[in-house]
Amino acid sequence: MPEPQRKESSLPQNGGREAVFVARGLTKTYRMGEVEVQALRGVDLDLFGGELAVLLGPSGSGKSTLLNILGGLDTPTTGQVHYRDHDLFAADDDALTIYRREHVGFVFQFYNLIPSLTARENVALVTDIAESPLPAEQALEMVGLGARVDHFPAQMSGGEQQRVAIARAIAKRPDVLLCDEPTGALDVHTGKIVLEVLARANVELGTTVAVITHNAAIGQMADRVITMHDGRIATVTSNTVKAKAADLSW
Repeated sequence: MPEPQRKESSLPQNGGREAVFVARGLTKTYRMGEVEVQALRGVDLDLFGGELAVLLGPSGSGKSTLLNILGGLDTPTTGQVHYRDHDLFAADDDALTIYRREHVGFVFQFYNLIPSLTARENVALVTDIAESPLPAEQALEMVGLGARVDHFPAQMSGGEQQRVAIARAIAKRPDVLLCDEPTGALDVHTGKIVLEVLARANVELGTTVAVITHNAAIGQMADRVITMHDGRIATVTSNTVKAKAADLSW
């Protein structure tokens, strides 16, 4: 009997990594009164499993719109976008909710913590709905806050609150971590601590991490740097050597 043939993946490859996101011809148009604003203008993009990608570009270049589409928070006007076998363009609201719950963690510039809950309780909000989460204490230990589990947000610095937000995002063991200006409200020293936490999640959990920033220095710690301008991808470059967050200067 002949041996069964191995089915080759049709997804793009990069250094042995398979694409988890494949986007082709993405456009996004918003209507503001009688004015149409084109946020994306024909974006083609692959993001690969286990990589740390940095999306660079000025305000208004389309970075956040693209990230929201990849995270299932928004849908494109035209084009195709898949996460593995999930068609995010065709998915309805219920399917996108399930997709976000099962696969995606989000980190935003503002921490969105509940003031009346401790760090442990803020993280536990996610672990209560995840299928096989990290314990809240373990997630907080990963971000260096093992001694702060019973503190409330008002008792923490901005950087500590952002690390609680990251712990909350990684506690459900997401396949993908999408971060929109996670250091935007932080000073340089605290920002480096937060970036190191994201890099650790990328390596230790194997999570695909995409970080939006307008700070070009952060691109030094990425596997690939994707630069956007005027709703389009302008350049994609790979780093043969990645910098550590502590070594960044900006």
